Amino acid sequence: MRFLGSRYVFGGTSPAGFDCSGFVWYVHKSIGKPVSRGLWGQLNGGPRIALNALQPGDTVFFANTYMPGLSHVGIYIGGGRFIHASDESSGVKISSLSDSYWGPRYIGASRLY
Repeated sequence: MRFLGSRYVFGGTSPAGFDCSGFVWYVHKSIGKPVSRGLWGQLNGGPRIALNALQPGDTVFFANTYMPGLSHVGIYIGGGRFIHASDESSGVKISSLSDSYWGPRYIGASRLY
């Protein structure tokens, strides 16, 4: 949560600027749980978790955002919400899994630790 409002930088992996997978990578690295830097490695880095079994800290994935196929990732924080490095205009923010943009693009979750 301390990174809320951090800016979005494509390819970014630090508080100076994150992209979505760089944010997930950095958060896990900072707690001593290294994960893959890439989306596919993160998706396949742990067991898949059903939507109704999500727990805070699970990694949530989306498709067809800025490009076709797997294209976005965030960290579930509970209450149907997730934190993620969204885009250049909003940076790191909290969104709802059920909102009109993210809901239809949700494709699954994994538990990376």
